[in-house]
Amino acid sequence: MDSKQEPISASFIADHVRDIPRSGIRAFFAIAATMEDAISLGIGEPDFVTPWHIRESAIFALEKGKTSYTDNLGTRRLRVEISKYVAKNYGPEYDPDGEIIVGVGVSEILDCALRAIINPGDKVMYHEPCFVSYSPSVRLCHGEPIPVRTKAENGFALTADDVRAAWSEGCKAIILNFPTNPTGGVMPRSELEKLAKFAQEKNMLVISDEIYSELTYEGEHVSIAAIDGMRERTVFLHGFSKAFAMTGFRIGYACAPRPIIEGMMKTHQYAVMCAPIISQIAGIEALVNGTPDMERMRDQYRRRRDFIVKRFNAMGMPCLMPKGTFYAFPNISGFGLSSMDFAKKILSEAKVALVPGSAFGESGEGFVRAAFSTSYDNLIEAADRMERVLKKM
Repeated sequence: MDSKQEPISASFIADHVRDIPRSGIRAFFAIAATMEDAISLGIGEPDFVTPWHIRESAIFALEKGKTSYTDNLGTRRLRVEISKYVAKNYGPEYDPDGEIIVGVGVSEILDCALRAIINPGDKVMYHEPCFVSYSPSVRLCHGEPIPVRTKAENGFALTADDVRAAWSEGCKAIILNFPTNPTGGVMPRSELEKLAKFAQEKNMLVISDEIYSELTYEGEHVSIAAIDGMRERTVFLHGFSKAFAMTGFRIGYACAPRPIIEGMMKTHQYAVMCAPIISQIAGIEALVNGTPDMERMRDQYRRRRDFIVKRFNAMGMPCLMPKGTFYAFPNISGFGLSSMDFAKKILSEAKVALVPGSAFGESGEGFVRAAFSTSYDNLIEAADRMERVLKKM
């Protein structure tokens, strides 16, 4: 190489990529991983191993030589089972031949949906606090993210009135995630119906990420895709990571009107071509025979939720009872520290990793997220450690 040649530098990185921060969740997880005896309540990953019969289906498929590419949309058998599962559990019926696409986790499927619909400058609304990827994903597509704050006094549900107040000309879509990461909030049917009317009035598309829907503890989960007039303007996103403890399989899917799926398929096929065939086969087994496993895991999450929320409230961290997901979102504003400083203090002095609420948007300040997807014994120890530190503050 020419010794006078300038080395590669950050100036080569595109502006819209360089300005996007790293995930605040992963940052704390990385620190905790280097600490001996640290307990992580940071990463939203089930501590359960994928149920044995799902693992066995993948192993058997590999032994039978199932190592090829699949259709860009996913294997037809998986798309058929997705169609059945969605119709049974959520209401809308989708044609497996053109209205369903399988991808590498919901994150990739969300990216495909956004890239399929966003023109430069289009606005996409989303509720906050929210999963860390929504705003960056919109920006990576050269769109403008528009946050809509949710509040603890409303159970962190999104209200149609708040959406109307935040709306402006050029809003093309809104992203929903209920039950919500990080708050555990849910949307009642009555509010979904109001939001559906507003979306129709403004001709907005709804992208509904329902990855935590099976982990609903009170009442019935309702998908906005099931509301009258919404099937044709909703992109229904779902996957296997949370309900079936299949995070490492990286398998997710979308159900939507045919033109949307066609657009998503184009971005998907040129980026990754298809989801791994082994993961797709495991997904079939999960949908056909995995519901009892999911229900057993959900019962354990409910028990852990009840414990940790009670402990948080007892130690001066007011915490709403999450109605879904495996996250608690306690308020730490009474301790006089920012959510970042509070999380750092707890990590350094209690060796417990939490995620600062600010990682989930400005409206998450004053809170921290604790994943109760770890073992019950770990939750007991984590709560005891935190309480000892907080009593000194």
